[in-house]
Amino acid sequence: MPDKYLFMASMDVEPEREQIFDEVYDDEHVPYLATVPGVISIARFKTNQLRLAIGGEVKNIVIEDQPTHTAIYALESPDVLISKEWSEAVEKGRWATEVRPYTMNRRHVLLRNNKI
Repeated sequence: MPDKYLFMASMDVEPEREQIFDEVYDDEHVPYLATVPGVISIARFKTNQLRLAIGGEVKNIVIEDQPTHTAIYALESPDVLISKEWSEAVEKGRWATEVRPYTMNRRHVLLRNNKI
């Protein structure tokens, strides 16, 4: 069965904080959030150059101010994002104090699968 909802959290981080950002996201933030009931899976990505064949030609697609880092969370329900467990998990570890304050250009998007 396809995922019901996808939540995307995108952001940039101050360059001198890139190493701790990756370390904390991978070793603390994702594992804590993965334990939240209703979280199916989590994957992290970095924005990459996009070249696309469209209309008979290859184009470079550029979205201005697109954040560098994106985490995609497959969820059972949008209610996961307002649950007590989610609220507690996003504040655990070093994320809230050593990483979040150094992020910017944050974007949050919730997508619903049309098949549900």
